[in-house]
Formats: sequence, structure tokens, C-alpha cells
Amino acid sequence: MLRPSGRVVGIIKRNWRPFCGMLSKSQIKEARRHLFTPADRRIPRIRIETRQASTLEGQRIIVAIDGWPRNSRYPNVNKETETEVLLLEHDVPHQPFSQAVLSFLPKMPWSITEEDMKFREDLRYLCVCSVDPPELENGNLEVGVHIADVSHFIRPGNALDQESAKRGTTVYLCEKRIDMVPELLSSNLCSLRSNVDRFAFSCIWEMNHNAEILKTRFTKSVINSKASLTYAEAQMRIDSANMKDNITTSLRGLNKLAKILKKRRVDNGALTLSSPEVRFHMDSETHDPIDLQTKELKETNSMVEEFMLLANISVAKKIHKEFSEYALLRKHPAPPPSNYDILVKAAKSKNLEIKTDSAKALADTLDKAESPEFPYLNTLLRILATRCMMQAVYFCSGMDNDFHHYGLASPIYTHFTSPIRRYADIIVHRLLAVAINADSTYPELTDKHKLADLCKNLNYRHKMAQYAQRASVAFHTQLFFKNTGVVNEEAYILFVRKNAIVVLIPKYGLEGTVFFEEKDKPKPNLSYNDEVPSLTVENTTFYPFDKVKVNVMLDASNIQHQKIRMALVEPKVRHRLYNAKQHIIQVS
Repeated sequence: MLRPSGRVVGIIKRNWRPFCGMLSKSQIKEARRHLFTPADRRIPRIRIETRQASTLEGQRIIVAIDGWPRNSRYPNVNKETETEVLLLEHDVPHQPFSQAVLSFLPKMPWSITEEDMKFREDLRYLCVCSVDPPELENGNLEVGVHIADVSHFIRPGNALDQESAKRGTTVYLCEKRIDMVPELLSSNLCSLRSNVDRFAFSCIWEMNHNAEILKTRFTKSVINSKASLTYAEAQMRIDSANMKDNITTSLRGLNKLAKILKKRRVDNGALTLSSPEVRFHMDSETHDPIDLQTKELKETNSMVEEFMLLANISVAKKIHKEFSEYALLRKHPAPPPSNYDILVKAAKSKNLEIKTDSAKALADTLDKAESPEFPYLNTLLRILATRCMMQAVYFCSGMDNDFHHYGLASPIYTHFTSPIRRYADIIVHRLLAVAINADSTYPELTDKHKLADLCKNLNYRHKMAQYAQRASVAFHTQLFFKNTGVVNEEAYILFVRKNAIVVLIPKYGLEGTVFFEEKDKPKPNLSYNDEVPSLTVENTTFYPFDKVKVNVMLDASNIQHQKIRMALVEPKVRHRLYNAKQHIIQVS
């Protein structure tokens, strides 16, 4: 049979890009030419010339191909740099901001002018502490969410705007942050510091004491925050019987309203899912992780979250009402029914029923799925439920009909509350500003095809940022266990496979796979049941959520592809053959 075929007769444009990998030092003494082995096995080895081979050997480096002679087996490179390999592997733009970008920043010292105040409301007299609930004369409450007005400083189309759009999001690694916008904005002018005048975009509601919204308004504003509190500090104020100042009283009022809002969301079918968040404690000199633990969330985390969600929903309604075809929204599709099979079967193995007909049914049955003898069971079920979910995405309202956010049980949603770290929020701020006559529009803002392309890039950047964050956690986890050595920890089985169990160590938020088959070793007697589900190894049967003990260690036999290995300690089985694959719970 004839097949279409062709022959490369010329290359119009080279697509050289930097590659990550390690140097294979030449065995020839004093040699300057060595081979570089890329981490991506699809890429051929690359010839590199360097006098620093001894220094670079054993380290992960980045090289850029300069050319590939026709008579050479390997491409050439004359340049090497040691940098954040992880960022390159995940396509995260991380170069320093160019002078063209920096030229559009405001000149320092910066101050508010009369011109700036023409379209702003002066709210500096309010006791603002992120959000603020004074009681009105009619007995209702006024609650405001005040977000830094980043779009005031980043104007459409200039180099600063283009660079922010390209980056799409700030990327948070374990010990480094890759900003979407220059530091002057992210850490100064757009940081709502206490006792400093700052531009804000405010969403203000009039509510009754049952947290029902009576009126909503939006305004560009100037605020002067009376306190800049951590979640722990805010929680301490709420819990302290001795503190009765304006800020503390406001926080208590907000907390009361937030609990009502959360209950209403949950009653409507919003999901409360669980995913352990990992926090590293670093050595101040070496920057190596010296402790690894899951992050504890406080009541004030939930309080702030409720008002941020409410602001995002309120803004989504407003921009869609004004720009039905051009609103930048965020949706969370409902998972296909088959996604829930693993959750339903795992719950059934513990005689629990999980209903998945709707988000409401799922939320209700998760709430009821508890065991007095096994308090952690409900958390494990919620972790499994997160694995069943689809990815939330940005989209243009004029290019889609399904707006629903499944996880939040909201018919419409967007991102408004983090314009310092998300470019989507900057576009939403611009749409909202035009909607309230606080700013002028521009052609790209009402071009749904360009907005759809922008959403495509934002979704890609958001996904790669997540991957980079997980890889950062994985890398620092490897460093931690390299320094710690073998540790013995309690774990719970999340899944059973045909030849393995997947376990979660709650202490570290660390997930790994323990295999019961290994190459070149006798195969144990394995019996897998997909319906229960369960895995029997010799005379021991494993079920989801069973407690086990595992050894955790670093396998550094392949320097370029180091991994965490887990070995089953208890219960003992006749053949214990281990090889683990590492998975890290996402850091938010």
C-alpha cells in the first residue's frame, strides 16, 4: 500500500530552545569538549565546550543549542547557565523585567493627585482591614471588599501590560516567587499596607444581619488600611475576650456573617473538598528544608474566603450584565459520572454510600460519610473526591453557553480579587471600570475572539504554574529526605492497583506508590478485585483507607531522575518488593 511520504529539503527557521539536563564529563584529562544529557529522553545528547566541567558535573544545568553541523552526530552548544531549571521545564517566564516594561511604572516618590481623585471615592475615613462592616443608620450592615487597583497602573497595550498578559500568573515555589508584575507594584504601590493611602477597587454591599444582600455597588476608591493582619493575628483578636477595639469588633461581625454565607453556599450544593497543603521550614543559611509538615488552616482563612467568593460572584454578574458577549468568566464543569467510580467503590468498601447525581447530593453524602472509630476517613474521602473533579477554566462569555461553577454551586463566577498575581483579574477590573463609567474601553476589550485567545493562554499559564509548584514541592521533599534519611511513618491507602497500593502520609501530605512486583525478582501471588476494590498479596488483603506503615527514603541511583521510594513495613507480606513513584499534593 502506498503511503504519503516526504523529504526535508531545508529548514526555514530553527526552533532552538534551552534544555535542562546534566553534564557527562569526558574521561580525557584536560578535555574541554563534553556531552550534555537532556532530562527529556526524546532530545539527543548535545556537545558542549566548557572549562567548568568539574564544577558543573552532578548539577542540573541549562544549555541552549547554537547549531548542528551536517557532519556531526551531536548538536553544539557554547553557552551554559545554572539557573532555575524547574521554571524552564514548565515554561514559566522568569527573566528579569525589561527596561521597556519598567519604563511604564510610576516614578517614585509616588503620591495621590487631584486628577487621581476625579473618579474615586475617598474611603480613608473607614476602619478598613481588608473588609469592613460598620452598622448603618437603618440597622443594616455595610460590608466592603477592597482590592488593589492594579489596572490603574497597568494600562492596556503598553509593554508592562503585554508582559503581564504573557506571564498570566504569579508562580509560587517553595522558596521563591516569580512575580507577574514588577516588584514596585506587587510589593509596594499595589500592596494594601496599613496606615498608607492606596488606590483600590471596592465592592460594597448593604446586608442585613442574616447576610442577605440588599444593595451592591462598585467604586474606584482610596483607602487607608488601619491594620495589616496575618490570619493567625486576626484569629487571635476574634478569640480574645479582652480585645474590644473597632478592628476586632469588625472582625467578629465579619466572621459571624461569613459563617452564614458559608452555610448557605453548602446548603446550595457547594463542595468542601480536602487537599493537604505542604509547608517547608528552611535552614536560614543553606536554604535546605529542615522540616516538612501539612499546613493548618484557621477559621479566619474561611472568613476571608467567603467574602472573596462573594465579591467574585457579584462582579461576574455585573460584567456579564453590561458585557454579555465579552465578559471574562471562570467555570468549573461537572465531572462525567464515570469519574466518580473510584470514589463510590472506595466508600462502598467501608459500607458508605456516596451519591453523585448532583453537587448537592455529593456534598450531603460526603457530610454524612463519617466513622466515629476512624475520624480521618472523611478527609480521605474528600481527597478522593478532588481527584474526580474537572479543571476550572477561564472563558469568554460570548464563546460559551455553560457558565456554571460546579464546585461552588454558582451559576456564574469570575476572578476579581487578585489582580497582583492573576492577569485575568486585571481584565475583569477593566470591564468593571467601564461598566461603572470609571474608565474608558478599548477595542481588544470587546473583541471576543481576542479574549478567547487570551483565556487560552491564561489557562495554559495557570496549569504550568501548578505543575511548577508541584515540582518545587517534589524537589524540596527529595532534599528533605536526602538530609533526613529513612523515616518510618503511618500512612493510609488511597487506591489499590493491580500490583500496587497508593498511600498518603498525612504528616507530610506525601503520596506514593508501593509496588509488589519488581523486575528480576520472584512474583508474589496477587489477586485484584475491581468491584470491592481490594488487592490480596499472598495472604494479606489491602482495602482503600486501611492504615499501613511505610519506610520513606530517597532513591538517588539516577542523579537526573531522583525519586522518593516507599517500602511497606506493616502489615508484613511474604514478598516485599518495593519501588515507589512520587506524587505531591498541590501547594496552593
